[in-house]
Amino acid sequence: MVVDIACGMEVDPDDPGATAEYRGQRYHFCSEACKEHFEADPERYVDADFPFLEEIEGMRTTRLPYGGTPGEFHLSVADEHDLDVGDEVTLTRRLDDEAADQFARITSDTNALHLNDAFAAETRFGERILHGTLVAGLISAALAAFPGLTIYLDQHLEFVAPAAVGDTYTARCTIVDELAKERYRVSTRVENGDGDIVIQGTATILVDEMPRRDQT
Repeated sequence: MVVDIACGMEVDPDDPGATAEYRGQRYHFCSEACKEHFEADPERYVDADFPFLEEIEGMRTTRLPYGGTPGEFHLSVADEHDLDVGDEVTLTRRLDDEAADQFARITSDTNALHLNDAFAAETRFGERILHGTLVAGLISAALAAFPGLTIYLDQHLEFVAPAAVGDTYTARCTIVDELAKERYRVSTRVENGDGDIVIQGTATILVDEMPRRDQT
């Protein structure tokens, strides 16, 4: 296997989605879309330490544009090399039946409340709701979009309200305190499409410098 230089996905070199040549070297891609991204600015990918890392609003993060995974990220950071109180990242995406089914398969959490309409209709909620930790996972995804290498140290959560299947959710992570060098306390919450909080809490993160490939 080889790695798609544009998105970080593994590609079978004998059956790639697309290929391109640059500076005498052949590159393999998972799709024509990744090939087009590469050909639009090949030097950005070829000359970078880790070419497949995604930039959000001009700031390099550890995210991969992995297979077109959905989600809209926004960063409000004054200095990408020195995070500070008030810096914030948000992630917005819709969580539908497919997301609930995939989460159940991955975790083995097949609670009927999340998967069976007839059963869920007889509960206090009156309908299926999303797994709480599935929704809370948006917080983890948002934290990883801060510039640098974010390492989760702890997370405290309160599940405030049920999360409906098919709604759009926004995870909002805001640095509220610098605890020590490169350690931060972060306010974390997830809001539904109406702006109501469904999950809230705090996290502690450690943010290391972005690694660099050994050039020796």
